[in-house]
Amino acid sequence: MTYFKKILRFARPYKSYAILNIISNIFYALFGTLSMISLFPMLKVLFNKTTPVHNEPVWKGFRNITSYGEEYLNFFVTQKKAEGVDDVLIFMVILVITTFLLKNLFSYLAMYFITFLRNGVLKDLRNELYQKTMELPISYYSEKRKGDTIARITSDVLEIQHSFLSILELIVREPLMIIFTITAMFLISAKLTVFVFIFIPVSGFLISLIGKSLKRKSDKVQKEQGYFLSILEETLGGLKVIKGFNAEKIFGNKFKESTQRFYNFSNSLLNRQNLAGPTSEFLGISVIAILLWYGGQMVLNPETPENALDAGLFIVYMGLAYNILTPAKAISKASYSVKKGNAAAERVLEIIETKSPIEDAPDAISKVDFTSGINLKNITFKYEDDVVLDDFSMIVDKGKTVALVGQSGSGKSTIANLVTRFYDVNNGSIEIDGINIKDMTKYSLRDLMGLVTQDSILFNDTVKNNILLGNINAKEEEVIEALKIANAWEFVKELPKGIETNIGDSGNKLSGGQKQRLSIARAVLKNPPIMILDEATSALDTESERLVQDALDNMMKNRTSIVIAHRLSTIQKADTIIVLQKGKIVEQGNHEDLIKKQGMYNKLVEMQSIQ
Repeated sequence: MTYFKKILRFARPYKSYAILNIISNIFYALFGTLSMISLFPMLKVLFNKTTPVHNEPVWKGFRNITSYGEEYLNFFVTQKKAEGVDDVLIFMVILVITTFLLKNLFSYLAMYFITFLRNGVLKDLRNELYQKTMELPISYYSEKRKGDTIARITSDVLEIQHSFLSILELIVREPLMIIFTITAMFLISAKLTVFVFIFIPVSGFLISLIGKSLKRKSDKVQKEQGYFLSILEETLGGLKVIKGFNAEKIFGNKFKESTQRFYNFSNSLLNRQNLAGPTSEFLGISVIAILLWYGGQMVLNPETPENALDAGLFIVYMGLAYNILTPAKAISKASYSVKKGNAAAERVLEIIETKSPIEDAPDAISKVDFTSGINLKNITFKYEDDVVLDDFSMIVDKGKTVALVGQSGSGKSTIANLVTRFYDVNNGSIEIDGINIKDMTKYSLRDLMGLVTQDSILFNDTVKNNILLGNINAKEEEVIEALKIANAWEFVKELPKGIETNIGDSGNKLSGGQKQRLSIARAVLKNPPIMILDEATSALDTESERLVQDALDNMMKNRTSIVIAHRLSTIQKADTIIVLQKGKIVEQGNHEDLIKKQGMYNKLVEMQSIQ
């Protein structure tokens, strides 16, 4: 229940629906009990067991409520017969129909109100999960499977929704039905009801034994679901490689093994869960069978007149006893559902309660301009235990272009990730205009920057909407102008619907060069003072590279730029070129100076020239 107490906060905005649900459930339980009791007067009239009573009975308190009700019924029947109404049974039938109608009406109202609460909790929980998914740093997802996160937002949240309903039934509806019913049973025969209570703890103990391992079994099911969703996500993302290497069988086997485990875990869980209903019903019927024997003795062979029980009342009593079975079965099912949902709640709350290591400082400022430059001061950074940058320093003055080159793993892309604060440095500081970026809000920091990565990250939407991510308020003419600067307008205007054309999942309806030019257009539309280009042309063919490089040159005019380059021909115009090796600077200067030094940069240039 610990996890569900935390989930309950999502129900606060919908507490009015919860209150209405509770009120409806109270009336449902009340009329559910009265609907069974209302059978008694009908049976009395039906079997002509009413005794003529000419004086209205006097109320003497709840201790005598049974005898008062019976006397009042006899008085009512006597009065109707005196008025010349022969068919009194019709009044009894109307009474029964009315109580059952009210019972079902309030049952519907209870479910009607709970629907808003359940779906509201579901909506808010998913929204918070999605928000948290975006807030957590990129490093968090380098260790997690995407499919597992998807499973938590979809099936785990749905499991919580069902369990949440079960808890409300567990707390309000079914217990009230049992309380009202047992109260009525006590009023009919206290001795018989005490006899029933001897068997209830035994039944409860047997049922509780079934549910002990449900949470553990449910956790296995949900984890396995996350695993096969991860395989599915990886398959869709790497379909070309899978087909190209004829690896369909390898991935197919992995998926089948996962679904087989899911099948086994699900069977074990559901079989245990499905045992709840039959067990509780059998135990309940066993109690009723004993009641039939014991209560039958009180009807047929009473030891004393005080122990005698009217046959009609005994039938009603048996109906009430059976009336307990349905809520008792629902409670046992609900308790299993809660145990199952507890595992889902644990997985969901694990994400929600994860503390992001990259948070805005309480007094963080919102920086709106860029005036002097970027300064990386003696920064050290490592991924887990691997040191990537060691006591690294670099200055990028406003309006200048600094290019970072070096072998793979030398720390180039890490610098881009640190400047944008996707990761935080372990030691040292990064300053913009003399202000540590940790003292700025993440939003204002990233608002100063435009990012073009090696992988063109586009979304399954129109060209226009992909570009508008740079500036959501831009006009259509500004979007077209950004496309022209990025050398993208030539191909965009030829698309079936121009800028309103959907470019498919990850922009896969376009070529690599076209996708990259749209990424550049997005950055152009944002019009930030600082540009970070992370190997923006390395994945392109020669013709596409030329078009993209022209677009980049247009974009970087009069801007401060940090360019991470694989192809050295693209950064010859940079003001400063920094050559990295194992996280340290080995050379820096402009293209001509570095060529004259005949050092590492020159070797890299010669190697690419030979290629």
